[in-house]
Amino acid sequence: MKVLTELALRTELKGKALKKYVVDKNTIITPSARQFLKEKNIEIVTDGVNTEAREREEIKVTEMKETAHLYICETTGGFFNEKPEYMTHLYGNRLVYKDHPRIEFRGKLDSLQSKLLELQVVVARYKVDGLIKDLEELLTYIRKILRAEVLEESFATDMLMGLREEDIRAQSHNPMNYFKIQHILPSYQMGEVVIGLNSLRTKVRETEIAGIKAFREGGNIERQDIIKALNRMSSAVYVLMLRCHSGFYKG
Repeated sequence: MKVLTELALRTELKGKALKKYVVDKNTIITPSARQFLKEKNIEIVTDGVNTEAREREEIKVTEMKETAHLYICETTGGFFNEKPEYMTHLYGNRLVYKDHPRIEFRGKLDSLQSKLLELQVVVARYKVDGLIKDLEELLTYIRKILRAEVLEESFATDMLMGLREEDIRAQSHNPMNYFKIQHILPSYQMGEVVIGLNSLRTKVRETEIAGIKAFREGGNIERQDIIKALNRMSSAVYVLMLRCHSGFYKG
C-alpha cells in the first residue's frame, strides 16, 4: 500500500496548476498531504470508492517521514531532530541551506526594506512629508511581497501611491507629459534625496533578479506575480524620482 505524503506532493506538483489530483484506491493520503491539496484548492479524486473505514484508516496512519522527526530537509528528504545552524526554514518544518535561492531572495527583500528605511530618515530631515508617506506605502508593499512568498499566497495590489499599474507605466515612460521634464540621468547635483531614490531603485532591480533566480525552473518562472510586483515597484520608485526632481512635493 502506497503512502502519499505532503513532501512527495510538493515535489510532484511544483510548477503545476491542477484542479484535481487522482490517486489509486489503495493509496493512503496522509493528513498533511490532504491539507496541502485543500489549501491549493485541488480536489482529490480516488480511483475507487472511499468508505468511512478508509477515511479512519488514513487518519490513523503514522506519518513516519513527516512527524517522526522535527525537521525535514527540503532538498534531500533527510531528517533532523535539531535544526542545524547552517540551515533555515523554507516553510513549516522544511529546512534548506541558508544559501538556497529562495532564502537569498528573502534576504534581498530584507535589505530592500533596510535601504528604504534609511532613505526615510534622510527624507525626514528635509521634511518632505508627501514623499515619506509614499515611501511608507512602498515599505508595506515590500512586506506584503515577503508574506506572499513565505506563505505561498498570491500577490495582487490594485493601487500603489495612488496610481494604477498603467498609470505608473505611463508616467515612468513619458515624464514630459506628466512632470514637464526629460528622463533623469542621475547626478550628484540632484541632491541627497533623488540620489537616495536612485539607489533604492537599483536595489529593487537586484531583488527582482534574485527573485527570477529563486523561481526559475528550467524555462519556466514560478511566482510571476511577485516578479511583476517588483518590476512595478522599480517603475514606481522612478516615478518618485521624477516627482522629486520636478518639484511635485513642493506644491
